Amino acid sequence: MGLTPGRAWRQLRRGGLLLALLALGEISFAAPPSAKSRAAAPPSRIVSLNPSLTAILVALGAANLLVGIDDFSAQQEPALSSLPTVGGLYDPSLEAVVALRPDLVVLVPSAAQRDFRARLESLGVSVLAVSPLSFEEVLASIETLGARTGHAAAAHARVAAIEAERARVERAAAGRPRPRTVLVLQREPLFVVGAGSFIDDMMRSAGAQNVGAEFSEPYPRASLEWLVAARPEVILDASSEPGTPWEFWSRWPSIPAVERGRVIALAAGVVTLPGPQLDRALRVLAEALAPPESERAGSAP
Repeated sequence: MGLTPGRAWRQLRRGGLLLALLALGEISFAAPPSAKSRAAAPPSRIVSLNPSLTAILVALGAANLLVGIDDFSAQQEPALSSLPTVGGLYDPSLEAVVALRPDLVVLVPSAAQRDFRARLESLGVSVLAVSPLSFEEVLASIETLGARTGHAAAAHARVAAIEAERARVERAAAGRPRPRTVLVLQREPLFVVGAGSFIDDMMRSAGAQNVGAEFSEPYPRASLEWLVAARPEVILDASSEPGTPWEFWSRWPSIPAVERGRVIALAAGVVTLPGPQLDRALRVLAEALAPPESERAGSAP
């Protein structure tokens, strides 16, 4: 079951990254940048309205071009704390953005930001919309932002590093059993990784069978009853809620992951931000999914 933005605001008590993921999940279609947009002179005053895009710009060496960011970018990138903030993912302030006199605003084509884009363009503000939903789209977003800001070489290098790590992880996982795995974004209410997202793509590369892929939404809300019935062999918990994942999930000892002690905490933000650090995210997932010593070839049963 998915959530509308309004219900997400009411029900999510914490976790700005989850809210950012839900915003990405609303993306329907993003037209590629036009030839005119790609050929335009590099901007000197950028406002970013998404933490993933902000992280990409910082990684490419374009942080000096930023003059304003959304609230969640400010939380995610402490080095940018001195920059003006212009509101949240669903409620950016048109007045605050325009007051910064940007020559480029970067955003994602979610429902809320699509409307905001139209308002900006009606005022003559240049806008670049990119869609970092799937793994390949994240890589394309890095390339697009690199080309648009004059940092194409840095973008090529970052994408090459990510692709090399993906190939290494896939080679290591080849031939291994693929454990039934659930990646938890939030426990209460329960949100998991579904089909079609960059996290789902990385889970498969790292050797997991994502039980959440039965949901068509990339980041669906699920029930505890569903998770127990799905019988995951590995629980990857990336939530930022109080208490350890084991303290929470050990209340359901019938879950194979609990029975086998394969409840693994992932640092919030490491694998949940669709940005320039996907090589690190792949390494973290591969390490978490590597079979225990007792299950490896040559080990005693």
